[in-house]
This record gives sequence, C-alpha cells and structure tokens, in this order.
Amino acid sequence: MSTEVTVEVNLLKSYLKMIQNSIGSKMFRNLYATVDGKERDILEGGNLSCAFFVSVILHTFELIQIPHATVLGLLKDMEQSGWKKTRKLKTGDVVVWEDEDQTGDGVKHSHIGFYLGKDKAISNSTAKKSPIKHHFTFGTKAGKPKRKIIGTYRHEKLN
Repeated sequence: MSTEVTVEVNLLKSYLKMIQNSIGSKMFRNLYATVDGKERDILEGGNLSCAFFVSVILHTFELIQIPHATVLGLLKDMEQSGWKKTRKLKTGDVVVWEDEDQTGDGVKHSHIGFYLGKDKAISNSTAKKSPIKHHFTFGTKAGKPKRKIIGTYRHEKLN
C-alpha cells in the first residue's frame, strides 16, 4: 500500500539558496568550444564566467532555454523567456553592470549577476575566478557607484 505525497517546490527560496550556495564554487570556470578549428576554454579559466554562472542557475530553474557564455546571448534568451526590465531592485533580480575592462586586456566586457537585497549582489569575480558576494554597485567612489547598473530584470515566476 503506497501513499501519494504532494511536493511543491518553493521556486524563489530554492533559487535564492542556489545563488547564495554558489559563492566560491569553481564549477563555472570552464566551457570548452571549438573556435576557428581549435578547442579552447572560452571562459578563460573563470575570467569571463559571469554569463555562464547566471545562465546555469536560470536554466536549472527553467527560467531560460539554454546556458550561455556571453551576456548578450543570455539577455536575448531572458527576453524570449519572459524576463522583463524593471526599475526597482528586488531580491532575486538579475543585474547588468556597465562595460568595463575586467581582465586587463583593454577590452571592455559587460557583467551580469544577481541582486540579493540589502545592497548586496553575487556575481563572478575575475580575481577569484568564482562567484562572490559584494556591494551591488561594487561600492562607491566620491559618493558615486563604482560600477553603474545599466539594467535589472525580473521574471514573474519569482514573484
């Protein structure tokens, strides 16, 4: 004799815990692809892992279609998957920061992560090569954000 059990996943709580538990993880450092006939790590050992980190978590919870290696590709998928731009930050939102030279190669890259609330965010750190918790504008300098937020996104399933 079996008893049927009803299980309903708390999407927001599970999503936020996965984001918080990712701090320090090395699992987002590498993604191998063939480029011009040669195999290489397109995330450069964690230097360029922000989009992959965010997209793996979003894909896990079926909030996007596939994981991505670029912020632009991820944003296109998010738009197609029901993510909407928002003006007021809310815990669990995806945040996009202005372009910046993150690797010292002179090339500016977009950056993406998650807003945790209370002025905190989690995104991939080029220096640590893993997700870290930080101020949502990376702190301030002369009273202004060190890094400007250029977009925040929310999915209705996370309300």
